[in-house]
Amino acid sequence: MSTVFDEENLIGVAGLAPGLMLAESAGLSEVLAQRLGVNSPSAAVKASCVVAGMLAGADSIDDLDVLRHGGMGRVFCGVRAPSTLGTFPAGVQTQARAAAGRCQR
Repeated sequence: MSTVFDEENLIGVAGLAPGLMLAESAGLSEVLAQRLGVNSPSAAVKASCVVAGMLAGADSIDDLDVLRHGGMGRVFCGVRAPSTLGTFPAGVQTQARAAAGRCQR
């Protein structure tokens, strides 16, 4: 037996929207765009997807698929598939930590 959340009108992680609004108001996207020196299309958007997935409880690349269930696509734009996020260079972790430190100041 497995549980599937596929209702198109519901969002499974209620606290995700306020958490991402807080991150945006702190300037996360802008700092990521400035600080990520990764040769990857839409690096800041991908990093934001990883942050959103972590807020939703994802602890692996495969778990980032939580962002694509139910009504998430109606609320959040720019969500990338886990396979796309999994090709993100490993060096981005260090750069993302540095960007997060800049947002906290």
